[in-house]
Amino acid sequence: MASHRKSRPAGTLGAGFRTPVLATAALTSVAVLSQTADAAPAADGKPSLEEVEKKVDDLYRQAESATEKYNAAKEQTGKQRTHIDSLRDEVARRTARMNKAREELGTFAAAQYRTGAASSDTATFLLADSPQDYFDQSQLMNRLTSRQKSAVDDYVTEQAATMKKRQEAAKSLQTLSESQNELQTAKTTVQKKLASARELLSQLTAEEKARLAAIERQKQEEAARKAAELAKQQAAAAKAKEEAQAQASGSSTSSGSSTSGGSSSSGGSTSSGGSSTSSGTYATKAEKAIAFARAQIGKPYVWGATGPGSYDCSGLTQAAWKAAGVSLPRTTYDQVNAGTTVSLANAQPGDLIFFYDDISHVGIYIGNGMMIHAPKPGAYVREESIYYGGESIIHSFVRPA
Repeated sequence: MASHRKSRPAGTLGAGFRTPVLATAALTSVAVLSQTADAAPAADGKPSLEEVEKKVDDLYRQAESATEKYNAAKEQTGKQRTHIDSLRDEVARRTARMNKAREELGTFAAAQYRTGAASSDTATFLLADSPQDYFDQSQLMNRLTSRQKSAVDDYVTEQAATMKKRQEAAKSLQTLSESQNELQTAKTTVQKKLASARELLSQLTAEEKARLAAIERQKQEEAARKAAELAKQQAAAAKAKEEAQAQASGSSTSSGSSTSGGSSSSGGSTSSGGSSTSSGTYATKAEKAIAFARAQIGKPYVWGATGPGSYDCSGLTQAAWKAAGVSLPRTTYDQVNAGTTVSLANAQPGDLIFFYDDISHVGIYIGNGMMIHAPKPGAYVREESIYYGGESIIHSFVRPA
């Protein structure tokens, strides 16, 4: 899967966020763990709350990464099945043509036997499994009529093509078998990670779960504060840009009035209009994608799911942009390459937000430091601050259209 992954752009911060939380609020992220890592283990040897929390969070992270590998293997398996079906159809068609050509050779041989016009070598040549090999040995082609030569050529051509397709199909079947093994391995990995996480959580007391819920609320408040701060910064930047454009436009108009370059002024207006149209087109598509994603809020995260009743993270982003008429690849590893990378400062609603160095999570940015995503097993599609998991996990923004 490494070939599909995209390294973090130098100096570019993508508005991404991965939400490692349980629907029961029984889980918190590594960001919080860094604040509580000094907690001592329990005297009875039982892992501390912080240790359990970190372990569970790691398991969910590993499960989500395995889910994307599962999605990739599943997609590849589907493509290979389609290719093999196509090869089988082609082999069947070529075999039929080869058999027809062979029947024609048999007809010639039978006719020559009946009339006594053919030598035993000629008949053997016409009925050989590989007429070309026999010809190379016996040099009998000069004894055949032009029609017979054409029939031999057709047969040899179809035989070679059919053999090639059969070999290709056999190789594709082997590749399919390997992909199926990868698919099963990824599936088993996901299931084991989730089972381990559930086992750890089941051992928590009610008091411990309440403590985790309190930490989670603090984390959400801090993330919301950072999102609001980002929203203010973006609003200020947008206002400054508008004022600068207005000032530049006024200067241009004044300059144009004092010269005779009216046509030049008209050309500048056309260029600006084209840029505005392009931006407006993206905004329209983004609105449709966001509207679709918003309509899925409350639906459960299910690994490997693409809707309509449940989604994983990349399944949601793929479905949302499909609703806007834009086709995205299935996995996060491929979606990160399906557009133009932009900085946090230039992020627009509708942009895809990727997280972690292994690009194992994605959401849809909706502006003001917020996004909609399918967080993780046990959680539901929701709107959330892009800083929920901490700023360090943000990988990049990608504009898909």
